[in-house]
Amino acid sequence: MDRYHRQRLLPAICDEGQNRLGRAHALIIGCGALGCASADLLARAGVGTLTIVDRDLVEQTNLQRQILFDEKHAHERTPKAIAAAERIGEINHNVRTVPAVADFSASNAESIASANSTPDVILDGTDNFETRFLINDLAVKLGIPYAYAGAIGTRGMAATFLPGSGPCLRCLFDGPPPAGSQPTCDTAGVLGPVISMVAGVQAAEAMKVLIGAHGDVRTTLLEFDAWAGRLRELELEPMRDAECPCCAGRTFGYLDSPPAGPVAICGKGAMQVSPAPGHRVDLQEISGRLGPHGMFTATRYLLRGTLTNEIGEAGNPIGLTVFGDGRAIVDGVCDPSRARSIYAKYIGA
Repeated sequence: MDRYHRQRLLPAICDEGQNRLGRAHALIIGCGALGCASADLLARAGVGTLTIVDRDLVEQTNLQRQILFDEKHAHERTPKAIAAAERIGEINHNVRTVPAVADFSASNAESIASANSTPDVILDGTDNFETRFLINDLAVKLGIPYAYAGAIGTRGMAATFLPGSGPCLRCLFDGPPPAGSQPTCDTAGVLGPVISMVAGVQAAEAMKVLIGAHGDVRTTLLEFDAWAGRLRELELEPMRDAECPCCAGRTFGYLDSPPAGPVAICGKGAMQVSPAPGHRVDLQEISGRLGPHGMFTATRYLLRGTLTNEIGEAGNPIGLTVFGDGRAIVDGVCDPSRARSIYAKYIGA
């Protein structure tokens, strides 16, 4: 407890709150810039269990803002969830970190949420509205508070939704914006300090939830522009929709949606192909099969290499990364049917 002495001095936390944090479980969906910063803050605060879900690998361009990763992770292309768990173990060995190298989707959302005891709060570290609506469905269905946050360019936004009290995300936004209508970090960039600012708000709100101080949870949607120095808050209660299909109607269209086909990965010229739920593959066995078709390296977490006889849309050999759950990223392909064909040809139907 001595390591949390300065935190325990706060009247809002004290010894009882610190003990509650030590017994708490936070589920963090997405371990990019925002997920890294929030996970770091919660680990240092002494939250007992962190489940971290992310499908991607660490890249050199992540290091400008994703604070749990270093050059070694980027060089080895370590899965982000694994790299984050390793780093958190160095920050606070008392925190139990459960990494999930997976694409958070309708097919696995509930199993992930129930795998290591039901979480007490869900933190949003994602970068797309489809996944946010899926998280919202999960939070409302299971009655788990949802700490929403986002950052783009020099702007940040955060809100916390308490199921049964106030609106849910679907009350505020009827549906995702049209594809291609919104900027992304790959097209608009992101200012590093904005990540720290919005993650600080998100982590503080999550800590309020975890110690049971629901009455202190922010009741507004906070939006700010760190560069322009502008800030505004929007009261959420008047936005509660009595006809919301999710929190009022208890229908969970995003959670109950059928499995998606190959999905384009934003800004990377690649497609992700996912097998049926519960699928597992033997990476060493696949590595042996792929040997005649290119140079591949297998680790405990993934198999990665280049198919020398398959040329992508830019004229370069197609890259292939396969994960233990059977999910694959096909680099250099933007056509879903071509990605599915490559998957079936080299991994299996």
